[in-house]
Amino acid sequence: MRFTSEQRLDDGVLEREFTLGQIPGTLWTPDSAAPAPLVLIAHNNGLPKKDSRLVARARITAASGCTVATIDAEGCGDRPRSAADEQARAELRRAMQAGEPVDEIFESFVGPLVDKAAPDWLTTLDALLELPGISGPVGFSGWMALGIRLAATEPRIAAAGFFAGGFVPRAQREQARQITIPLLMLLQWDDEGNPRQRALDLFDSFGSKEKTLHANLGGHTGTPWFELEDSNRFFGRHLR
Repeated sequence: MRFTSEQRLDDGVLEREFTLGQIPGTLWTPDSAAPAPLVLIAHNNGLPKKDSRLVARARITAASGCTVATIDAEGCGDRPRSAADEQARAELRRAMQAGEPVDEIFESFVGPLVDKAAPDWLTTLDALLELPGISGPVGFSGWMALGIRLAATEPRIAAAGFFAGGFVPRAQREQARQITIPLLMLLQWDDEGNPRQRALDLFDSFGSKEKTLHANLGGHTGTPWFELEDSNRFFGRHLR
């Protein structure tokens, strides 16, 4: 892992850009001498690590006392995309604009995206936990399809907060039953891109004994900011 820049922010959080092989990422470290638990933040459907909403979530989470990391995994964010990826995105936009069924297009697009992204996140996790001042256990926040994959296969992840947005492939819907760690799931009741009943069914299928669902009125990007405060309390309970 090679750090390429760093700056101390107004809230005392240290923000550092890094590269790990071909993986670009950002690490936010709280202003504390004590080792801090780690939270991985991934934006739904692989938007770039510099997305303003993701950066704001990361900074507030770090200011609460957790170390936070995000990356542009393969096929996500600003990383190069294959011709097949671009074709799938174009077909998805066309079908949504035309009001056509999109489940199979999502399956063919999001499924491989999760398969490509997960190894980069695990490689990054290995490298982060070797750094001084970062300790386990580890939390995950954000993109539900990726989070299910990681939480079901990576024992170092001890708690997860999911945004119920976008499409969750069949493979991850099956993996949800294997997850037993504490969960917090945020649902936008009027999310135009995420059928409500599908999200509720998925929440029901998680195997966790401690799982909490917060539902708020509004569309896909309308999650209230007070939910971030609740998320930080959730990670505080389970990672400290």
